[in-house]
Amino acid sequence: MSSPSPSRRPMTPMEWAMLLALATVWGGSFFFNAVAVRELPVLTVVVSRVVLAAILLLAIMRLRGERLPPDRRVWVAFFGMGLLNNAIPFSLIVWGQQHIASGVASILNATTPLFTVVLAHVLTRDERLTRGKFAGVLAGLAGVAAMIGPDALQELDAGSVAQLLCLGAAMSYAAAGIFGRRFRAMKISPMSTATGQVIASSLTMLPLVLILDRPWTLPPPSPAAIGALIGVAAISTALAYALYFRILATAGATNLLLVTFLIPVSAILLGTFFLGETLLARHVAGMALIGAGAAAIDGRLWQAATAQRKGTVE
Repeated sequence: MSSPSPSRRPMTPMEWAMLLALATVWGGSFFFNAVAVRELPVLTVVVSRVVLAAILLLAIMRLRGERLPPDRRVWVAFFGMGLLNNAIPFSLIVWGQQHIASGVASILNATTPLFTVVLAHVLTRDERLTRGKFAGVLAGLAGVAAMIGPDALQELDAGSVAQLLCLGAAMSYAAAGIFGRRFRAMKISPMSTATGQVIASSLTMLPLVLILDRPWTLPPPSPAAIGALIGVAAISTALAYALYFRILATAGATNLLLVTFLIPVSAILLGTFFLGETLLARHVAGMALIGAGAAAIDGRLWQAATAQRKGTVE
C-alpha cells in the first residue's frame, strides 16, 4: 500500500508549529511595513527588503553548498517570478499601507486563493473551477465588497484606493503561484527559486529607487525604521521562504494553504497592540466572508462535515 501524499495526511505537531511560525512572520511583514513607511518612501522600503533578503538567502545557499543555475532561460523565469511575487505585490501593499491599517491590508491579502482559482481555471488545464470553488469566490468577493464599502462606488477616496492596491497585490501573488509551477518542470530547487526571484527583483527595482527616491538624500531613518527594514527582510522574507519551502516539501501545497487563514490573525494582533490600530465592523464582516470563501476553496471543512454526516447516517 502506498503512503498518502503529504497534502492528504494530517500534519504532524512539528508541521503545525512551522505553519504557525510562518503565519506569524508573514503577518509581521504588514507590521514592519507600517513602521518603515512612516519615515521612508515606498520603493526604498521594498528594495531594502528584497536586497537584504537576497543577501541572506545567498548566504544560506552557500552554507548548504547549493549554487544558482546559470541557464539563461531559468533567469528569465526568475525575473518573471520576481516581478509577480515580489516587486509588484510588495510595492502595492506598502503603498496601500500608507492609508489603511496593517490588519486591513492583511485581510485583503487573504483573497489570494480566490484569485488563484479563477486564474488557474483560465490559464491551466488541470485546475478547473468547481461549484464549491465558485461559491468560495463569490463569498470572498462579497467580503471584499463589505470591506471597501458602498461609498467607494460614489467616490474613490485614499482609503478605497489603498484597499484596491492591496487587492492588486493579491492578484499578483495569485499569478505568481501559477507562473511558479514552471520551476518544478525545470527541476529547479525551491531554495534556488526563492533566492533567484529576490535577486531578480532587486536588480529590477534598484535603478528605480536610485532615480526616483535617491536614498542618499533622505533624512537618516530612526532605529525603529531600520529595525523594521531588517525585520521585514530577515524575518518576513528570508526566514519565511525557508519555512515555506520546508512545509511545502513535507506537508504539501494543500496543507500550506491553511497559512492564508492565519496571517491576518498575527497582523491584526501586532497592529492592535503595537500600532494602536482598530478594525471597523465592516472589516470584521469582510474578514469572515473572505475566510469562508477560502475555506470553501480549500474544501476540507466541507469534506469533513460530509464524512461525519455519512458516518452518522450509517
